[in-house]
Amino acid sequence: CYPVSGFLCALCVVFELLVVTSNVSYLKHPMGMSYDKLSGVRHNQSYFTLFFTRTFSIFTCTQRSDPLAIYSMTTAAPKILRLILGDQLNINHSWFNSVDNHILYVMMEVRQETDYTLHHVQKVLAFFASMRRFAEDLRSNGHTIKYIALDDPENTQSFAKNLLNMISAGNVTEFQYQLPDEYRLDVQLKEFCSSLSIPSRSVDSEHFLTERDDLKKFFTGKKQYIMESFYRDMRKRHDILMDSGKPAGGVWNFDKENRGRYDGAVSVPPPMEFNNDISHIRRLIDDHGVKTFGHSEDRLLWPIDREQSLQLLNDFIADLLPCFGTYQDAMALDHWSLFHSRLSFSLNTKMLQPHDIVKSAIQAWEDNKRSIGLQQVEGFVRQIIGWREYMRGVYWARMPEYSTLNFFDHTAPLPHYYWDGDTKMQCMRAAIGQSLEKAYAHHIQRLMITGNFALLAGIDPDDVDAWYLGVYIDAIEWVEITNTRGMSQFADGGIVGTKPYVSSSNYINKMSDYCTDCHYKSSLKYGDRACPFNSMYWHFLERHRDRLSKNPRMGMMYRVLDRYNDTERKNIIAQAREYLNQIEAL
Repeated sequence: CYPVSGFLCALCVVFELLVVTSNVSYLKHPMGMSYDKLSGVRHNQSYFTLFFTRTFSIFTCTQRSDPLAIYSMTTAAPKILRLILGDQLNINHSWFNSVDNHILYVMMEVRQETDYTLHHVQKVLAFFASMRRFAEDLRSNGHTIKYIALDDPENTQSFAKNLLNMISAGNVTEFQYQLPDEYRLDVQLKEFCSSLSIPSRSVDSEHFLTERDDLKKFFTGKKQYIMESFYRDMRKRHDILMDSGKPAGGVWNFDKENRGRYDGAVSVPPPMEFNNDISHIRRLIDDHGVKTFGHSEDRLLWPIDREQSLQLLNDFIADLLPCFGTYQDAMALDHWSLFHSRLSFSLNTKMLQPHDIVKSAIQAWEDNKRSIGLQQVEGFVRQIIGWREYMRGVYWARMPEYSTLNFFDHTAPLPHYYWDGDTKMQCMRAAIGQSLEKAYAHHIQRLMITGNFALLAGIDPDDVDAWYLGVYIDAIEWVEITNTRGMSQFADGGIVGTKPYVSSSNYINKMSDYCTDCHYKSSLKYGDRACPFNSMYWHFLERHRDRLSKNPRMGMMYRVLDRYNDTERKNIIAQAREYLNQIEAL
């Protein structure tokens, strides 16, 4: 470097140091650490050390990226701009294998994402907290990143506009992004790239075990998608739970052994909960009028980085996996998570990878076969490499038409208790109340309680989709809509599942203690305080007889319905109609 230029640059560093210590952009920690107001993360670097490190870098013609760097496109413009979305928090992505000062990463908190549906407050808080932590991890690893917070004066609250401003302001010669998992963002980014005058490129997110179009190719020429055949192929292709080309244990699926009602025979370990301070983010979204629903405190129980996610995984492997498969369909009033891993948020934001989770579960089984049965680990593996990959494949094979499907032509609105939990039906009060409090419910609560009721009640699948997409912390459209519109509401007419998942109170009573002490009586189909699920179940079958009676998996239930005498059937249907007419009061 030329001596004069180096001296001037050093003066700039001195000025920046004065700005920092005067609390313009950062708070000074009592122990001499830098404390970032944006994330509340402490950096292990004193201002004194920072000053001399930067000065030394200037005079030796070296560059470094440190946590206090405030990036400006006009001062040191990288040539490549890379976008990281809020569900792309994979620190092991090949993008981050090496540090390149000609690459600028950008992450954004934008109203485009907070407002496209009404989200649970914990979902917004968890995404923002995780994104901020990820940005700090990248900075600490030496990468250059611009983080556009919700309250940034230059934030246009739009991905496209923010990106365009950055490209216009600096010497950006190429734009890159990881393929998004939502169709709407895929379309938006493709359209954005087509409008640019510079080259653009997309890369894989390096997360899933399948490509977007693998499922479509797998079922080409077949009449119907069947998850079980896809799951078996995944097992073979990735050599998961295989023994010399055959399934471990001699069977592919232990689903019949995964339907135990929790009876208290084994104790449920307390769920691991974190204590992440998100009070500053809560104030931020409140101050900026972001509309949310649900309950939250200043401490978030969900993991917000890979380290915490791995802690949650290890806790599941050690304490919950031995009983997971047996009780994975069970529901209990006193145990909101039972033996479930609750890893879905970490997975769907890519803080954890599916192959790592599967490998950990299988290794634990192989090391402890006396305490962990094969049916426990297979049930877990089936959820990860079976259902999860299958639903993603269906999404990309059928969107955007999939989002418009309404097989039963249902149009009723969601009752108020989906938003406030105020209902006399104890099963609904428990499942919805937990969802509002924790932003979480496990798959059977979603499928056989809230989803079951919505289908029996004829709720518009658009409304059901919006509620499920908003209320759950792990809900991203690719996994939500296929599970909701497909598996839960059968609005796709049988693309995902082979029959509607509906039931009377019999199933709920079998798999839970929800019916105990309920206002309604699970034993009654009609009459005073008869359980609404009973009459509404038979009414659902009757009113959709023309669509369902020829379904081979529904034949037995229609034979049962037809065995009722005329009086009994009229009483059941009349009770259902009464309940549907006063659905807001149930």
